[in-house]
Amino acid sequence: MDGLLRSKFMTDKEQDWDIVVKPKTAAFKLNFKEVLGYRDLILLMVKRDVTTIYKQTILGPLWMLIQPLFATLIYTFTFGQAQLSTDGIPGLLFYLIGQTFWTYFAECFNKTSNTFIANAGVFGKVYFPRLVMPISVVLSNLVRLAIQIVLLTGVYLYFYFSTDKLNPHFLLFLAIPLLVLLIAVFSLSLGILFTSFTTKYRDLTFLLSFAVQLLMFLSCVVFPASMFKGTTFGVNTQSILLCNPVATSLEAIRYIITGNGVFSPAYIFLSAAITLLLFLGSIIVFNRTEKTFMDTV
Repeated sequence: MDGLLRSKFMTDKEQDWDIVVKPKTAAFKLNFKEVLGYRDLILLMVKRDVTTIYKQTILGPLWMLIQPLFATLIYTFTFGQAQLSTDGIPGLLFYLIGQTFWTYFAECFNKTSNTFIANAGVFGKVYFPRLVMPISVVLSNLVRLAIQIVLLTGVYLYFYFSTDKLNPHFLLFLAIPLLVLLIAVFSLSLGILFTSFTTKYRDLTFLLSFAVQLLMFLSCVVFPASMFKGTTFGVNTQSILLCNPVATSLEAIRYIITGNGVFSPAYIFLSAAITLLLFLGSIIVFNRTEKTFMDTV
């Protein structure tokens, strides 16, 4: 009887529980260990996203290749007629590089920015780390990016062997995954920061598409950074542009695989620092929001 009473009033530390669910108290707490404990759930969500996005379509996963190719052809025709600079890179290749990596950023940003609202029903019934959702979005889009890179590689090899305009820096190819990681963390940070605010201010959802379109023109997707020379209000315009991690990454990737573009390690480190600060800030806001968002969605 005494043993039964003692076990009834034992604390969590005294009892050997497998999982203890309790509210977070710290404003900043990544808790990667807990997120990794749900890696099977993350993999299931990635598999679900990849297999269901083109379900019941005739062409299926081929749309992953058709969409960037069509967009690239439109850019090539439209901006080619305007005779805009491509830094000496063949137009089709220039726009395909920009479109491939920009699509990855835009998809991650758009979907993670709707995390709380889109999954409110699940969050209200089942407990798991809320960061699982946006992380699974970033990873599932990484699979899509890998497929699109196959198309990019084919186009690149065609121009590499048929023209003499490409002078790749093969030793720097190992830096491309790090640049993709920079884009991924930047999109994740913006997305979870945005979704934290949209739970209370729904008007922000209407600004999302406009913000993404505006950001595209500030990310060197269809314009090279070399076009932005000169000063604005006494400040170097190109320097401001390259503070954008997406613009810096795209320019660096173009420089690595074509030999043309603006490549500056200083701006890459600056972009990485900006991304890190944004990530830390977004985690703080996300942790505060997830405690009370069910009262506002």
